[in-house]
Amino acid sequence: MRIRNGRTSSGPSLSQLDEQIIAVLRTNGRASNQEIAEQLSVSAATISARLQRREEARAMRVVAVSDFAAWGYDVIIAVGVQVQGRDAHEVGSELAKFPEVLSGNVMNGRHDLELLVALHDFAEVQEFLYEHISRVEGVSQIDSGVAVDILKY
Repeated sequence: MRIRNGRTSSGPSLSQLDEQIIAVLRTNGRASNQEIAEQLSVSAATISARLQRREEARAMRVVAVSDFAAWGYDVIIAVGVQVQGRDAHEVGSELAKFPEVLSGNVMNGRHDLELLVALHDFAEVQEFLYEHISRVEGVSQIDSGVAVDILKY
């Protein structure tokens, strides 16, 4: 099941080859079609066609993900935000404009919004939470936790 824009739908089925292609790309996102083809014992044209079909079907997309540590961000915090008096989507959209916010999600549960935030050092945490996040209209409560280890990125 896939959830996108508040709608639930079943995703397209993936063949074993499609799953293998995705597994290779997860390990090495910069692998060329030729490299993938060699690993999976198929032609580069097959890989190209499969990737194109998966992207056209919106079953996958290939994106570049920047390593935040390479940009000098050494602190990752998860921020739960409760919203009051304003639509959570509006507040979330405003919070997502901060360059420090890596991701923002409207949630069902304890928090209305959850943010993943990257900061340069611990000295920035208090300022970001209290001078930036808490000053956005509609933010009524903030709960934050500091990532002590990254298990998957």
